[in-house]
This record gives sequence, structure tokens and C-alpha cells, in this order.
Amino acid sequence: MAQVPQRFFDALAVRTWCGLSLRALGRAREEIDAINVYPVADGDTGTNLYLTVESATAAVEAVFAAHEVDARAPDADGGPSLADAVGAMAHGALIGARGNSGTILAQLLRGMAQVLTARGDSAHTEGAGLRLALRHAAASARQAVAHPVEGTVLTVASAAADAADGAEGDCADVARAAYDGARAALAATPDQLPVLERAGVVDAGGHGLVTVLAALVETFTGRAPGPLVLPHARVEHGGAGPSDECAAPEGEENAPAFEVIYLLEAEDAAVARLRQRLDGLGDSLVVVGGDGLWNVHVHVDDAGAAVEAGVEAGRPYRIRITHFGHGDVHTTGTERPPRERTQRAVVAVVPGEGLAALYTEAGATTLLARPGEPPASGELVQAVRRAHAREVVLLPNDAELRHTAAAAAEQARAEGIRVALIPTRSAVQGIAALAVHASERRFDEDVVAMTSAAGATRHAEVTVAERQSWTTAGICQAGDVLGLIDGDVAVIGADVSEVAATVLERMLSAGGELVTLVLGDEAPQTVADRLEARVREAYLAVDTVVYRGGRQGALLLVGVE
Repeated sequence: MAQVPQRFFDALAVRTWCGLSLRALGRAREEIDAINVYPVADGDTGTNLYLTVESATAAVEAVFAAHEVDARAPDADGGPSLADAVGAMAHGALIGARGNSGTILAQLLRGMAQVLTARGDSAHTEGAGLRLALRHAAASARQAVAHPVEGTVLTVASAAADAADGAEGDCADVARAAYDGARAALAATPDQLPVLERAGVVDAGGHGLVTVLAALVETFTGRAPGPLVLPHARVEHGGAGPSDECAAPEGEENAPAFEVIYLLEAEDAAVARLRQRLDGLGDSLVVVGGDGLWNVHVHVDDAGAAVEAGVEAGRPYRIRITHFGHGDVHTTGTERPPRERTQRAVVAVVPGEGLAALYTEAGATTLLARPGEPPASGELVQAVRRAHAREVVLLPNDAELRHTAAAAAEQARAEGIRVALIPTRSAVQGIAALAVHASERRFDEDVVAMTSAAGATRHAEVTVAERQSWTTAGICQAGDVLGLIDGDVAVIGADVSEVAATVLERMLSAGGELVTLVLGDEAPQTVADRLEARVREAYLAVDTVVYRGGRQGALLLVGVE
């Protein structure tokens, strides 16, 4: 059924555009994934773009839902304004941006929003306003990339803006001109990037942008442009990280080992210093956002240093660290062959930045889970795909993620990946499992060894009660310190060190050889010092290791093997 066209670019047009873009990317996702070859052929550009637009669409729908509620009030003033809608779209894309492709699309949408919200309380804009928005979007996206490369989504965005500049008429005329300019630029990307020419494909991120612009044309005309006719890839996917269409120069022989992405609350001056530091640490640097909230993306060898740089700049959160793998084979010339799929990988959900760095240093692909923000099964499936291995060991590290992880494992198996789910209930059990992981063993033997190590590790945590409640140890009040052993409250007290000592004593009463302590960012170092001293005095045959977990929710995680 044909879409009802919108005459102006107003709040309803923004809503329509988001919905049409999401559906169009849903249809094109697999095709875009399939042509993702530069510079890492990992095959998830379409997926990253879809998830980014999904977040933008949800934010716009929330604004409309809020106004529908407000409309019932006696002094209601109608639906959301254009500024409300484009602001929500840009913010939703920023906080939900995935991979390099999604991060750049978020900046394109933000660039448009900056122009359209500057028009004050105007209910809509016409062709001239849309032209200005597209021009500012292309410029701001290019500024966000540390080292722009032509033949990428940036080139396509600039061509769209150039074509729109020459268009006279209403929003439909401008949108159609932008789409035509972008489509022509996309077709020319293989002439600008040799890796695309060799593979026989156009740029994947550019294809995604053309898809979004086609939805803009449909918004104003009621009809979608004809389908794109594109060449098919002549290479197979490889690699293990989110797509990166416009960053590191081709032919780099020593690609960074990790992709690091996080949202960051920070001031402009601190972000300027952060850009300089991250540019020195790695490549593929893209920093988008503003007004105190930023989305940071970089490829580095030292993931911990990239996160620490964010901590120095402000407050990083929703941190994702992906290990690219080490199966690359490079030539001595400028061509980088596609990465081979590794035989085996470990994918782990972790509760804090410190543990994420620890796991990635051990070779695992990690997915960060903030307190109150458990990952969905789709995110776990994505992590399994990014590990890019034939065999994957999945460590959920949380009892409440058991069913979610099982669903993700089933989906990955349906895609031909052999997945073993080890039901780890705590990150310390995951550490024990990862410590005995040996990829040279047969898969079943490796899984058995890791499962045994996790099962032989008792786990505990020390946290603070948020409210009054009944527990297995009695009634606790808000602010009480709780000690949980194997998931059940065992100790209620007022002092963190005392509760932690009691928990550890009870755990070691059943024996043990190794104590693992993971300190949260709000736990004083004296807690770990006191526990280590107690173990040395009373348990001569027991070793202790201490890690900094960052913002992990619990004050302290304890493991006893």
C-alpha cells in the first residue's frame, strides 16, 4: 500500500521517515551485511544501522506517546513540535548507535536536528530548511571522523548534500535530489577504494545511507524509489568486530586487537583532549554527540587504556569491548586478505569495565551489562557473530540471564555456529572457566573443563540494600550492607569490611585454594587489603588475586575455588 505523502518536514514527517527507514533497513539488512568488506569484512553493517534506527524510532514514538497522554489535559496544545521530534530522533540514535556505521548515522541525524531545532518553535520546514539540514549533517559527520576516507558513507553523504543544494522546490524535490546524488556517489565508491573494486561491491555504509534517503523520498512522495541494483561480493566474510566504513587506511599490517565503544558524559574541552589521546592509541576513531553526551568509537590494542581515557574525560557507560581475534594473515603488499573464521572463541557477559578489560586480555569477546540493563538475546547473538568462530563457548555470568542466553545460543546454532552454554552465575565463575580454556583441546573436552572449573567456584557478593525487604538472613533495611553467598543473602550488617570478612570466612570454611576478589568502584581498597591479610594469616595454602571491576553494581565480588 502506498505511503500517504507528507507536504512539509514536520513532526509527523519525522515519525514517518523513522518508521519507513526501519522497515527498509530491515529488508536490506542482510544484503548490506553481505557487502561489508572494508576494512574488516565482518558482515554486520546492515545490522548496526538497523539497531541504530530502531533506537531513534523508539525515541520518536515515545515523544508522540507522551503528547497523546498530554492531549487529554484541558490546556493541551496539540502534538509534538518539529524540534521535539528531531531532537528525540537524534538522541535515540546517539544512545543506541552500534558500530562505526551506526555512530556516523547518528551524527548525520544529529547534524540535521541541530539545524531544524534552531528554527525555534516553527511547526515545520520546507525545502530550503531541508537543504540546510542535509548540508550540516554531511559536514558534522565528516568532522566527527578523525581520519576521513573517500569512497565511504562520508562521500555518499556529501554527494547527497551537494545534489540537494541544487534542487529547487519543496521537500519532495530536495529529498529526491539528495537520493539521486547519493545513489550516484554510491555506485562510484569502488573507483575510490581499491578494496571495494577487488571485491566487486559498493560501500556498505553508503548503501545503508542511500536506503535511509530512499525512505525520506517515500515520506514526501508516497512512493519508494526503485530498488538498487548492486554487484555481489566476491569474497567471504571474516573478522570479528563492528563495521568500520570510514576509518583506518587500507593496507595497515597490524590491525588493532579490540574495538571499544562507550557513551560518555563529559564537557567539550575534555572531549577535545580525549580525541587527541584516543587518536594516539589506535585508529577508526569516531566521536559524535555534544551538549554533554557523546558516543565514542575506536579500535585499539589496549582496551583498558581507551576506557581509562574516557574515565579521565568524564563518565563513560554502556561500554562495549570486542576482541577482533588473531587469525589474520597479511601480505607484504597493500592488500589485506579477508580474515579467516577462527575455530573457537569465548563470549562473556561482564558487569564492569575492569572485568571487561580482563576478559578481553584473555581473548574473550565481551558484552557489558550495566546494573538494571541486562542484554537482550539479540545482543548476545550479535556478540557471538562478532566473535566470528566456528565454535563458541558462551558465559552469561548471571543466573537471571540463563533463559536469554539459551535463546541466543539456539539462534546462533540455527546459523551454523556450534555453541556451548556454560551456566555461570557470576563473573568470578567466568574467570575460573576462562582460566582453564584451551582452544587446542577438542571442543567437548574444553567445555567440560571450563564447566568443571566454574562449578567448583563458589561465588559471593557484597552490596547495599536499596529498600527494606525480607531475606533468607532476616529483614534488611535500605542502606544495610548485604553479603550474598551463591545468590542467597547470608549476612546483614552495617560495615562493608566486616560483612565481607564474614562472607569470606564462611566460604573458606568449606575449603579452597584460590580467592578471587573483584572490587567495585565504590569499594575502598582497604576492604581488599583486610581480606588479603586475613587469608595470609589463617589460610596459608590459599592464594588471593584482586581485580578492579569498575562500575559493576556490587561493592565486591568474591570467588573461592
